[in-house]
Amino acid sequence: MGKQISWQRAAVAVAVLAAGGAAHATNGYMPHGFGIKAKGMGGASVALAHDGFAGVNNPASSAFAGNRWEMGAEIFNPKRSAGYDGTPAQSTSGRETFLIPEFGYNVALSNKLSLGLTVYGNGGMNTSYAPFPDGSNLLGPAGSGKLGVDLMQLIIAPTLAYKVAENHSIGVSPLLVYQRFKAYGLQAFGVNNPGNDHSHGLGVRIGYFGKLSDMVTVGASYAPKINMSKFDQYANLFAEQGDFDIPENYTVGMALQVTPTVQVALDYQGIHYSKVASIGNSSSAMAPFGAANGPGFGWQDVNVVKLGVQWQMNPQWTLRAGYNDGDNPIRSSDAQLNILAPGVIEKHYTFGATYAPSKDEEWSVALWHGKNNAVSGPAMGGGTATIQMKQNGFGLQYARKF
Repeated sequence: MGKQISWQRAAVAVAVLAAGGAAHATNGYMPHGFGIKAKGMGGASVALAHDGFAGVNNPASSAFAGNRWEMGAEIFNPKRSAGYDGTPAQSTSGRETFLIPEFGYNVALSNKLSLGLTVYGNGGMNTSYAPFPDGSNLLGPAGSGKLGVDLMQLIIAPTLAYKVAENHSIGVSPLLVYQRFKAYGLQAFGVNNPGNDHSHGLGVRIGYFGKLSDMVTVGASYAPKINMSKFDQYANLFAEQGDFDIPENYTVGMALQVTPTVQVALDYQGIHYSKVASIGNSSSAMAPFGAANGPGFGWQDVNVVKLGVQWQMNPQWTLRAGYNDGDNPIRSSDAQLNILAPGVIEKHYTFGATYAPSKDEEWSVALWHGKNNAVSGPAMGGGTATIQMKQNGFGLQYARKF
């Protein structure tokens, strides 16, 4: 027992430390899914309870997930590029490969009460463009030298779930959030490469999970906007004097057991980027950078549909596939500033599998492709700016039941 606990503690420590390199840019800056199983099903997860990622997918599902832990990692490979005047991309971000860890844990304290822990990350503003020979960069007269930004969000979510009836549960996850941000090449905006800055915040996610019958399961989760402490070193960049909150988001969905071996899951997710001033304010706002009504990235709210299917081929093997279709948050009028954060992808195609060598162990894999998408709009000083992005990813996870 002591050895098992030490493994679990070690897993948490590794996940927390490694998550410092987290970077995503899928449904805006949030991943298309959390947990390798969900990633293989287009991100569909709110009405499923097959792993320990309740803290991010649906806190109430913890009551049905059993005793288990899983630790994994993904290799995320986004291709970001930008150019002007409708020509092919003139510059490509040099940061293309990221290693992103994940960790989930769940234990039943009684036949009604369960406890879990999820460690995960968000990101997406992780770019690095080389300067042009004359020392300028992709922002033209507004930039100088190497251009890029780096945003990382690490979230630790302990979870408590309670069965209010035999087949229904509610759950809650406090969200302990740490952010790190860095920008460079924005001297003309009054940002003189100050380096890394940090902020913290506390949020919550609540959820409901219900088995309506042997065939139908439903779920819902909701997280209000998380108010973060300010990035003081970037008070003259982000609206509201350096504020960068995490947007409100929610998910509803259902899972249908079509046959004894085939299950289909469908989720709908809403992410309210527009309600965070530093993200949602128009990039052409007339107020100064850093003011309450100052420029932001101009992101709109995102609506996402996630569809996944899994087939229990035999006692050892489960195969998965999925499709994720989300809105592009960036309008053409905000294209140029979003050279820094070109989160324009709309469609993802995913595949996955789990191999169970024994009743207590699982190895899961997932791979996905984000289809290339581009947005063009007016550039400062005339002409047209074009941003585009595509991505691929692969994840591997080991799970242990106890």
